[in-house]
Amino acid sequence: MQNKKVSDSEGEILRVIQYADINPSENLFGGQLMAWMDEIAGVVAMRHAGLAVTTAAVDNLQFKKSVHLGDILVLRAKLTYVGNKSMEVRVDVYREELKTGLRYVVNRAYFTEVAVGEDGRPVKVPYGLELSNPGEKAEWDAALKRKEMRLERRQEGF
Repeated sequence: MQNKKVSDSEGEILRVIQYADINPSENLFGGQLMAWMDEIAGVVAMRHAGLAVTTAAVDNLQFKKSVHLGDILVLRAKLTYVGNKSMEVRVDVYREELKTGLRYVVNRAYFTEVAVGEDGRPVKVPYGLELSNPGEKAEWDAALKRKEMRLERRQEGF
């Protein structure tokens, strides 16, 4: 199996928070953020596999800071694991200070994306993942633990 590097498919999206994105408390609506995260995770997985994908699971979705009208939001995504039919994508979200360019962590989550064929059924991911540094290896190892935990939860009925 041929491998691709993590850097071959990683992505970044920049957004300015507008009125349509906020909730009644004048913060970014969490569902909108989750949709953007799901979108970039899917795009990164599609770029890696060269196939359509569907989201199968989301792990560790935690909102750490609020985001307000006019804030700049940065979403960064990269592959952390490639299995037989699934891939894990880490999505980091930051609020960027306009004047200083400093970034503050808003959110991080891990999306499991499954490669699908034209019939919508799972298919083999045609490329493996080449790990280029210790950080990527650590992400791979952590992804294996998350995968194991997901399987345990599924067996318990969750």
